[in-house]
Amino acid sequence: MQLKNIPPKSSAALLKQHGLRADKKFGQNFLEDSRALENIVSAAGIQDVDAVLEIGPGLGGLTRHLAASAREVVAVELDEKLMPVLRGVLKPFANVRLIHADILNCSPKDLGLPPNYIVAANIPYNITSAIIRHLLESDPKPRRIVLTIQKEVAERICEAPPDMSLLALSVQVYGKPAIAAHIPASAFFPAPKVDSSVVRIEIYPEPLIPHPMLPVFFKLIKAGFSQKRKKLRNSLSAGLHIQPANTEALLMRGGIDPHRRAETLSIDEWAMLCIHFRQHAGGIITPH
Repeated sequence: MQLKNIPPKSSAALLKQHGLRADKKFGQNFLEDSRALENIVSAAGIQDVDAVLEIGPGLGGLTRHLAASAREVVAVELDEKLMPVLRGVLKPFANVRLIHADILNCSPKDLGLPPNYIVAANIPYNITSAIIRHLLESDPKPRRIVLTIQKEVAERICEAPPDMSLLALSVQVYGKPAIAAHIPASAFFPAPKVDSSVVRIEIYPEPLIPHPMLPVFFKLIKAGFSQKRKKLRNSLSAGLHIQPANTEALLMRGGIDPHRRAETLSIDEWAMLCIHFRQHAGGIITPH
């Protein structure tokens, strides 16, 4: 089935037909603009051999477009009230597996997803970070993640020094993000208060920080960003409960000016710090 042959469906009409309303508890804003839906599928680069994980299919708007391109779509929906709607909307698509579950409690293996699967979803804004981290730490990992999220958050994920953020580092250690498209609030029903962006993350075969050092990495970056606009000497000392003089010495060993701020460091520089803190800080650095 070609994307252009998928007629749009009115979210308001579907909800009314089933006696439902968009539930704020689940962060429900249903994307119904056909062009925006096609842009998501295009950004995901889906081929007819691909398995796709969709989180929060809602009323099935994106699911139908994904199913027209993929070998299989595994759609995981938390809101049980939407399941009858989805079963009706997706009835023509034999390649969709609809699952009622909380994605944060599911692993790819639980869902029967093969290696190199793709994630494509319009997710609730309030659990964006939790979902991204869950996906990036899953086994097997997807080869690509394409998410419609709040525009400001998408921009933060793609930041670079000297404006890095904790979220950007947490994502970029696993993959390369880029903004693939922007979606206005008017493309959703009901319309959210902010615009959205489609962020695409190409997942690296291995993280940029070796697996044994990832606990140290996350401990360090959380401490480094724990006090905004503070110098690394002070933020790391406070976050790790180390004397400032000792922190300064460890930073100097890693070739980092103690007066710099966390947002100015690259992942390579954090990697160097991981090595020195792991070697010289003894048992202070523990898993995050």
